[in-house]
Amino acid sequence: MTALDLSSPVAVVGTGTMGQGIAQVALVAGHPVRLYDAAPGRARDAAEAIGARLDRLAEKGRLTGTDRDAARARLKPADSLAELADCALVVEAVLERLDVKQRLFGELEEIVADDCLLATNTSSLSVTAIGGALRHPGRFVGLHFFNPAPLLPLVEVVSGFATDVTSATRAYETARAWGKTPVACADTPGFIVNRIARPFYAEAFAVYESQAADPATIDAVLRESGGFRMGAFELTDLIGQDVNESVTHSVWQSFFHDVRFTPSLAQRRLVESGRLGRKTGRGWYDYRDGAERPEPHTADREQPPAYIIAEGDLGPAAELLTMIREAGITVREEGEDDGTRLVLPSGGQLVLADGQTSVEFDDVVYFDLALDYREATRIALSAAQDTPARTVAEAVGLFQALGKKVSVIGDVPGMIVARTVARIVDLAYDAVAKGVATEEDVDTAMRLGVNYPLGPFEWNRRLGRLWAHDLLEELNLRDPSGRCAPSLALYRHGHAAGKQEGTS
Repeated sequence: MTALDLSSPVAVVGTGTMGQGIAQVALVAGHPVRLYDAAPGRARDAAEAIGARLDRLAEKGRLTGTDRDAARARLKPADSLAELADCALVVEAVLERLDVKQRLFGELEEIVADDCLLATNTSSLSVTAIGGALRHPGRFVGLHFFNPAPLLPLVEVVSGFATDVTSATRAYETARAWGKTPVACADTPGFIVNRIARPFYAEAFAVYESQAADPATIDAVLRESGGFRMGAFELTDLIGQDVNESVTHSVWQSFFHDVRFTPSLAQRRLVESGRLGRKTGRGWYDYRDGAERPEPHTADREQPPAYIIAEGDLGPAAELLTMIREAGITVREEGEDDGTRLVLPSGGQLVLADGQTSVEFDDVVYFDLALDYREATRIALSAAQDTPARTVAEAVGLFQALGKKVSVIGDVPGMIVARTVARIVDLAYDAVAKGVATEEDVDTAMRLGVNYPLGPFEWNRRLGRLWAHDLLEELNLRDPSGRCAPSLALYRHGHAAGKQEGTS
């Protein structure tokens, strides 16, 4: 099944930001496009707004004048749904209410031809439920674009329970012909991106609620150590706290209150107070005129240790040994089998975050995971209140000698980046095991949909087959609610890989 022919008219119902963006994508790809909105005059206003954006593209040289004029000529506002009768594809981008969408598609089914592809751009509702009342639900599919649709490449092509393979394939190939990067997805709460991305927000909020660190510090660590483009607090302020919480709540409810998707009470209070982020002037941060952005906690300058002793294999942090030597600090390696740690001159130990806490040991400082220890500009350290000050100072001085800013946070298991990445990896394995998408499509979706530096499966291959599983098991021991319990899919992956390698 191939993409729709460019001569085939495409309709977009709903002319808000997403509707206009989808219409522009189809229009620039070469289709005749019809715009319809139930509110009188909105379709014409939307057509004018799209025309103005085409003008700006032409002014910037991204569209020739001839192509701009041709696209303008193909764009037609419609005064009634009846004017969409000859369309080969109708994409809906109206209010996120199941009854509204079901009623719309019921009306459309009486108007369009039997071979017309019907699609919803819903981000939170069930594709199966929306199309369930149709006489021909096999032609119904989800086409979830990301905002702004003309710029972001990802499209989740969602097959409902009754969607025909031919319909899903046609939708997939059409999205690709429009210059997008489609990924195939089963109809599951949150689809790929909004399902697997929940821990990025949830773990940051959990660290904040435990009073281990403030939003500015957590955001800085996620960016400067984890390699994420934005931190969770600044990103939700941009999205809108009400919008982000609504998606989280929808996924949680759709999974029958699965504890892994539990919403944040701190975010609920933020929404209740009307602090919705940039659009209201205040969210986690203050955006009002004259407000100063809080700085992340950064430790004062400390002297680096004269030497360190490396015991065991540092795994994902192995590059640190080379960096420490390059900084002129002596490294003595000892082949201990019972741990992976750096021993400081004071006798204190520096250990990569593993889901345990400093308070469980006499003299341990944890350091967080980094996407790339050489490129990272900030490292987080975690210590208990009774951890000797000298040990903390030596740990701070060591990373400062490597050119890093250091943030010392509270004694929280899994720290910030490590627990976030481990939970994202776990949800990714769980989704693939349940037939939501392929590993390749999950990685593509998370890189393109939310700009993650690596896809979850790419990350797990880099970290090692049991790293995420083992860290989550330790977290689950310290919080037995089940929120961080590793999935059976992740367990199977780690142990299946171990068998292949001849290990237990």
